[in-house]
Amino acid sequence: MVARAETTTSNDGQLPDVDAWLSSVSFGRDESAQQMIRAALDRAQKAHRDQTRASGEPYLVHCLAVAEIVHHLQLDHEAVTAAVLHDVVEDTDVSLDDIREEFGEKVAHLVDGVTKMGRISEIREPLSLQQQLDHGRAENVRKLLLAMAEDVRVVLIKLADRLHNMRTLRHLSEERQKRIARETLDIYSPLANRLGIWQVKWELEDLALRYLDADAYHRIAALLDGRRIDRERHIELVKESLIEEFDRAGIQADVVGRPKHIYSIWRKMRRKNVDFHQIFDVQAVRVLVDTTAECYTVLGIVHGLWRHVPHEFDDYIANPKANNYRSLHTAVIGPEGKPVEVQIRTREMHEHAELGIAAHWRYKEGSRYDEGFEKKIAWLRQLLEWKDEEPSAHEFVDRFKSESVEERVYALTPQGEVIDMPAGATALDFAYHIHTDVGHRCRGVKVNGRIVPLNYVLKNGEQVEVLTARQAHPSRDWLNPHLGYLKTSRARAKVRHWIKLQDREINIAAGRTALERELHRLGLSAKRMAEVAEKLNFSNVDSLMASLGRGDLPYGQVVSVLLDLERTEDEPLTLPTTGRRNEKGTQDGFRILGVGNLLTTTARCCNPVPNDSIVGYITRGRGVTIHRSDCSNVLRLKEEDRDRLIEVEWGALPDRVFPVDIRIQAYDRPGLLRDVTAVLANDRINVTGISTNTDGKELIARMDLHVEVTDIGQLSRILSRIGQLPNIIEVRRKT
Repeated sequence: MVARAETTTSNDGQLPDVDAWLSSVSFGRDESAQQMIRAALDRAQKAHRDQTRASGEPYLVHCLAVAEIVHHLQLDHEAVTAAVLHDVVEDTDVSLDDIREEFGEKVAHLVDGVTKMGRISEIREPLSLQQQLDHGRAENVRKLLLAMAEDVRVVLIKLADRLHNMRTLRHLSEERQKRIARETLDIYSPLANRLGIWQVKWELEDLALRYLDADAYHRIAALLDGRRIDRERHIELVKESLIEEFDRAGIQADVVGRPKHIYSIWRKMRRKNVDFHQIFDVQAVRVLVDTTAECYTVLGIVHGLWRHVPHEFDDYIANPKANNYRSLHTAVIGPEGKPVEVQIRTREMHEHAELGIAAHWRYKEGSRYDEGFEKKIAWLRQLLEWKDEEPSAHEFVDRFKSESVEERVYALTPQGEVIDMPAGATALDFAYHIHTDVGHRCRGVKVNGRIVPLNYVLKNGEQVEVLTARQAHPSRDWLNPHLGYLKTSRARAKVRHWIKLQDREINIAAGRTALERELHRLGLSAKRMAEVAEKLNFSNVDSLMASLGRGDLPYGQVVSVLLDLERTEDEPLTLPTTGRRNEKGTQDGFRILGVGNLLTTTARCCNPVPNDSIVGYITRGRGVTIHRSDCSNVLRLKEEDRDRLIEVEWGALPDRVFPVDIRIQAYDRPGLLRDVTAVLANDRINVTGISTNTDGKELIARMDLHVEVTDIGQLSRILSRIGQLPNIIEVRRKT
């Protein structure tokens, strides 16, 4: 059971009984754990020394009360320590680095997680929390809470924090009472329910109802209290009858009265549209046994003693609830003809029902996690089904498939509104999600107060602020898939639409410039663009360039067609055309036309890669050397050597890489080489050689890199990404 923290804390404006509190939360812990908790207490006392709450009591009372709740949830000493310190980073001059240095990375991670989750309570205009709920956005808020919590202990500490705040809510204004109570009922209570922490769930719901519908709360409380003596006498009769029957059957069982919570009675009255006196489970007992088989034996005994009430039986052992709650529920007409509910479960089921996931949390330094429990934690993070009522099996499966954490990311606006986007969405995607005009005018983005690149991939719980210019001017680079600016199709469509509306001549010039830059990087020629335009069904080259400039046509498609044309080009230097042509494959991934199987090697002078136009040269004693068709050594061949050229083409390429030389020019700066190699490492490009030279006068750095790529598409991608680095003047393939 979750004990009320007031047992060791004071509500009279005085400091709490620190010794009693320390004794309570240290019980059963080793000396090192006790020392950490004691150090956290000292730190919190100093940090919150001059702070008070709305009640007038020292702020430290709240910190210690939250830690005591966490202790009764059976969490480890790191969680208790983080609970004591959960507000120091946000409300005092203590930094997260200070916490990390004094208490370690794990405690700092917990404190940081609780601080981030606190942003949910900071939702302000233009959308208040209630307005967000009215707009159906509470689901996103709940998802964000769990998605942000990489460690489930963060959620449990936050629930403990909310529970103590609800216990002391009477000291706030009526408006704040209702707002916080509504937030608790719509967000935190369902969260506790999904985690199966029923003691927390029930108390949060009762406290929230007290402030949202005070008349109903006090009326039900009065009815419960008014018949308390009769109810307790009746429960004793039920218990005596059951214990007598269990003794005869040889069953060791604990039988206790079960308190009925005010909110659950109120909700059932509304759902069934019945009066208080028509609720069958106002009086209830719980039976605890050792095994599942004994649960069903007890059920038979109960139904043998008293008449069962139709439609009031639920088997949550065979069919557990979504939060893995298991128990047998039945209602019978008991002694004196009064209805009573009987819940039957094993002691293990009861521990889970009372504390849920917290009951199974056993965290020890260096110990191995329980595999079943770890799977359950992963399931809780993925399964974002938050409704209290049970959906059908079909709905349950559909929601599981469509709403797993891995498929979505939840970010916050500066006003606290939760924005739901596909996983992998970038900062620029966020700008377009807010509004098309905001995306068009986006010139920078801050994430958690820090400027980030527009292609920064957002993480759950980050607060994003978009910086805009006065005039809209999306960049055509935003549509380049290699640069990773936009991941959502909606945002890309908005950029393409804007570019289409621009002047045709501007689009032609932009398309030609961008294509020439791409071909230059790849070491290709644009001499056959008229044929490319015809192959792609454009009336002329200008129409092709305009389509490129608008973003309708990807550059990669133009490059692919150009390479196909060059591979079929009928020039004297490519091959002899006499004799019967047969095709032979080689183990190196080339197909040689006109001759039998020969040893092949790629030429080091031009380093061809897949999709390059290539030609073979028959050497003396070393088989066929594969060159690019535009290789300078091939073009300079003497007339008598041209007969040794042979037609080859790319064949099957099983997991091969190809060497390529890259030339980079940039204004020199610290970290330039590190940034370049980081781009290559991110794409898993192997660098086999590198040389650098810096002009001391002009401060121009020149780098030659020898790398291995799988195809020309990968080469294009890394050239584009290197070109986006600061201070880069030019990056291209060496020819």
